Amino acid sequence: MTEKILKLSEVSLIDFLGVQNKNIKEISKAFPSSKVISRGDEIFLKGPAKDVKEINDILAKLLEHYHRFGKLTPDIVSNYLQKEHYHLENIIKEDSVLVHGSRGMVIKAKTANQKKLVEASLNHDIVFAVGPAGTGKTYTAVALAVKALKEKQVKKIIITRPAVEAGENLGFLPGDLKEKIDPYLMPIYDALNDMLVAEKLSGYIEKNVVEIAPLAYMRGRTLNNAFIILDEAQNTTPMQLKMFLTRMGPNSKIVVTGDVTQIDLPRNQKSGLHDALQKLNKIKGIKFIELDGRDVVRHPLVVKILNAYEEADNK
Repeated sequence: MTEKILKLSEVSLIDFLGVQNKNIKEISKAFPSSKVISRGDEIFLKGPAKDVKEINDILAKLLEHYHRFGKLTPDIVSNYLQKEHYHLENIIKEDSVLVHGSRGMVIKAKTANQKKLVEASLNHDIVFAVGPAGTGKTYTAVALAVKALKEKQVKKIIITRPAVEAGENLGFLPGDLKEKIDPYLMPIYDALNDMLVAEKLSGYIEKNVVEIAPLAYMRGRTLNNAFIILDEAQNTTPMQLKMFLTRMGPNSKIVVTGDVTQIDLPRNQKSGLHDALQKLNKIKGIKFIELDGRDVVRHPLVVKILNAYEEADNK
């Protein structure tokens, strides 16, 4: 008889093992001569050497599936057990699907310009995505970053924002610097929570595989093997944006997102995003994508609100 212990890391146990361990029980029933027992974050295998090896191989493939798509169902387990194996390369999926989210949702580019953003990121190392609120700039960028991490194209994700919105009020907020800054990074956390199960995201943040920090924390660093997102870039100064872009190291990609209609800088301060649009638009390897009201994927009223403000500004 052979024994083996498989340790589960960075998984939601209930999502991987199934409700009341249903997924594991399916495997156990398929190998009546062996024991397959889950104990916390470990799976204990005992049986003939041939069975133990096959069970271990199946569990490895199920883990690969789980880490790629964020979910595991009894049907998927059954397919593996029936030797259909659900190989990842044979799974039929739309070209526009970026990742399968934490609750089984399919996350993909939904509009023409979002698809242009995805394509631009594949073919350029620096991409600027500029457009109004609700056009999916940040969400699509985060999905691209998660996809790159899952497919091992990069070793980490770095997401940053200038803390301009805090202004003079930052010092009056309770807590340490992290507690003061976190509310301004909440849209990033929301997007990541849609795309990664909570336990996996927590593990990534704890190990600095996913880093979410204010822009000031980027100074002096060289960012290698990373997918880097600068959000709310309209609130950077030209010097800040130059500092950020020059942090880029080998095997890295950058997506810069911003909305030039929502600048919170002092009136006499030029936006770094405006400055970059003028200075960098002819550099090979940098791509600018413009999104507009047709790309709004929030509540239908958001489009009407944007149009009303645009009409008023034009008058």
